[in-house]
Amino acid sequence: MACAVLFDLDGTFADTAPDLGRTINLMRAARGLAPVALADTRRVTSLGARGLLGVGFGIGPDHADYTAMREEFLRLYEDNLCRDTVLFPGMAALVDALEARRVIWGIVTNKAERYARPLLQQLGYGARAACVIGGDTTAHMKPHPAPLLAAARAIGIAAQDCIYVGDDQRDIEAGRAAGMRTVAVRFGYLNGSNPEAWGADSVVSSPQDIEKIL
Repeated sequence: MACAVLFDLDGTFADTAPDLGRTINLMRAARGLAPVALADTRRVTSLGARGLLGVGFGIGPDHADYTAMREEFLRLYEDNLCRDTVLFPGMAALVDALEARRVIWGIVTNKAERYARPLLQQLGYGARAACVIGGDTTAHMKPHPAPLLAAARAIGIAAQDCIYVGDDQRDIEAGRAAGMRTVAVRFGYLNGSNPEAWGADSVVSSPQDIEKIL
């Protein structure tokens, strides 16, 4: 049995799409533009500011205004971290079950620590997570295995005794490269991709399914 379960944050542990979508619409409102539907922003949530600016304004990192607009987005998001963000249905029960079984759990995300840690605190899980590894904790972000290996070191569990759970192909690539067992979730954002094709050890439809495969 695994000794630890590590979760991606956005689209896996918590549904952050409403607040990220709110942020892009605050930017649009400031420019006199109509809001973008949550269904349109939700699908690119795992891509962070880059994906949301792409949907909201049709720009990418090569656009002259991208850097300034990304900074504006991040400032606004920091003020709206947890208005409508919630754990995915069943995730709270899964965490309770893991803790009851004395299975260590933590978060490994590409979201910077300055957002990930306060968000988890506001959700009520900051003190319960054994580790919070952000996109700026190590020199590399997922799909590089460095963040996952840093998490294993932080919790004192060998990587091969950890499960990594994510909703993006890069999560599975990072987990496999780190030597962890990997679980892809169908209930996440998926970025238009098919989780069955990612090469995960398991693909699940709900947090309850994760407990069943431990």
